[in-house]
Amino acid sequence: MSTMVAMASGGVPSIPSSISPPPVALPLKNIPGSHGLPLFGSIADRLDYFWFQGPDKFFRSRIEKNRSTVFRTNVPPSFPFILSDPKVIAVLDCKSFAHLFDMEVVEKKNVLVGDFMPSTSFTGNMRVCAYLDPSESQHSKIKNFTIDILRRSSKIWIPELESNLSTFWDGIESEIANNQKSSYRNLLQPALFNFFSKTLAGADTAKSPEVAKSAYIDVIIWLGLQLVPTIHLGVFQPLEEIFLHSFRLPFFPIAGRYRRLYDFIEKEGEEVVQRGVSEFGLKKEEAIHNLIFALGFNAYGGFSLFLPVLMDRILNDRTGLQQRIVDEVRAKSGSGLTFESVKEMELVYSLVYETLRLDPPVPTQYARARKDFKLSSHDAVFEIKKGELLCGYQPLVMRDPNVFEEPEAFKPDRFREEKGAALLDYLFWSNGPQTGMTSEHNKQCAAKDLVVLTAVVFVAYIFRRYDSIAGEGGSITALQKPN
Repeated sequence: MSTMVAMASGGVPSIPSSISPPPVALPLKNIPGSHGLPLFGSIADRLDYFWFQGPDKFFRSRIEKNRSTVFRTNVPPSFPFILSDPKVIAVLDCKSFAHLFDMEVVEKKNVLVGDFMPSTSFTGNMRVCAYLDPSESQHSKIKNFTIDILRRSSKIWIPELESNLSTFWDGIESEIANNQKSSYRNLLQPALFNFFSKTLAGADTAKSPEVAKSAYIDVIIWLGLQLVPTIHLGVFQPLEEIFLHSFRLPFFPIAGRYRRLYDFIEKEGEEVVQRGVSEFGLKKEEAIHNLIFALGFNAYGGFSLFLPVLMDRILNDRTGLQQRIVDEVRAKSGSGLTFESVKEMELVYSLVYETLRLDPPVPTQYARARKDFKLSSHDAVFEIKKGELLCGYQPLVMRDPNVFEEPEAFKPDRFREEKGAALLDYLFWSNGPQTGMTSEHNKQCAAKDLVVLTAVVFVAYIFRRYDSIAGEGGSITALQKPN
């Protein structure tokens, strides 16, 4: 659709020239903002972030105060009970944010959620791929293992997805028949877990009733225990602030269930695990823990957040979007859903891209300066020192008014045709531009193209099966089947 990101020396993706032209014409400025007084500054920012403002207002208000999309601030969690450094340099426009993907000037070691890192007891007492920098030797092995898994799984991806979606929508129809509505998330999560377990790990949950019954809940608990100190929940203050944001939560409450999942992957995913050992030089334990992380954190966790948002966008539209999707899907899918047929669904792809722009599953991205370098925003250049932590809040970055017309508006046609395709250079949800190429040399999501395709198939399946769907508030209340 648009030109791939240029490759710098060593195969490292460089920042697209459209984002980062030479900064010679821009003034060199000091980075505005402040980290405040020791301890008190970080606590004040933390309370704003979690309690008084929320993340969106937190960053917007500081852009206005500093009159800059690049500034110093603190992000949670922080001292006194969590020993991580909250000091960051926020980069909140497309141009400055793109530096987070330039592996020549930044590193990604242990910065998945900033300076905070959950205990490695959650991942078998090892740093899984998400915490490794591309300069570390194990990163290449695990990233290439992941890319190989995705390549091989493409043979069963769409059939397995359709099978699980069939079960999912059968369950919704049954709930609506009995209760006049379906709170579909409780049906979506097991369908997603079963799908990713089979496609990524080669492990069929039908062979383990215990895993099929509760593993999707176990993974949500496992994720929550790791990430709750960094997540704005917006309820039960000040109890949330005291008990959930002030301490690293322990692994032991989920240890037994994690072990059951480990044993399941070890047994039922034996073929995939063995490939990790024999073809990519991993230890068996490394292969299994990284599979669980990719399956549970990246795939299942990400889609559990994203698909309900995508569904809500469709349900809340009042412009006739559903009928337009029906017309496109049925015209393009003919005898069925295939990789080839869904690639022709320009409207559905644009809808998925626009939802990812406004509501990326992972809101923040981080990187640490590998060396001193100059960072450019749209209107200035700033000196970044080695070791400084950069933080980008993507829901604001991808509302950059210098790039997107009417940036706050939801426009399902935004990414269509040549003009829309050019905007994919600035669609950053995957830890890189949508036009980038994932490789062992960078941290871009290995499954970025399959993620989009999966969401497109999700939408296409709905409107091959139904003429329209209706609902609100996380529930589906009506389904209209073709006559």
